[in-house]
Amino acid sequence: MTAHEQYASVRYLVDDVQTAVDFYTIHLGFTLNTSAAPAFADVVRGPLRLLLSGPASSGARATPDDTTTAGRNRIQLITDDLDAEIDRLHSTGLSFRSDVIAGPGGRQILLTDPAGNLVELFQPAHRPGAPTPAAL
Repeated sequence: MTAHEQYASVRYLVDDVQTAVDFYTIHLGFTLNTSAAPAFADVVRGPLRLLLSGPASSGARATPDDTTTAGRNRIQLITDDLDAEIDRLHSTGLSFRSDVIAGPGGRQILLTDPAGNLVELFQPAHRPGAPTPAAL
């Protein structure tokens, strides 16, 4: 398996690549993989490779002009203590786009990166015998 095959990649269009890199590495536990800022960088967390494409990147230029705003899609990061993550991120000055929502599968809250892309923090409902997810 090559390095690229070990990751699932998602592309987020961002206004400022370095600001996006800082957001994901400082607040959400990603590691910088490569950088060609200001056009592009990619950050990695577990099997997720997040492609951060600035306005000058080929990925952004390939996007049709009528899709210039962030979509309703989002990446999901799993935590085993959602309340602690909310408190930690609030203490760094971040704000959330939603309240905590609870359902049969667990609890979640949304925040946005500096470009407006959604990030879902999710705590699965406890199921007896199920493995506990790794913390953020």
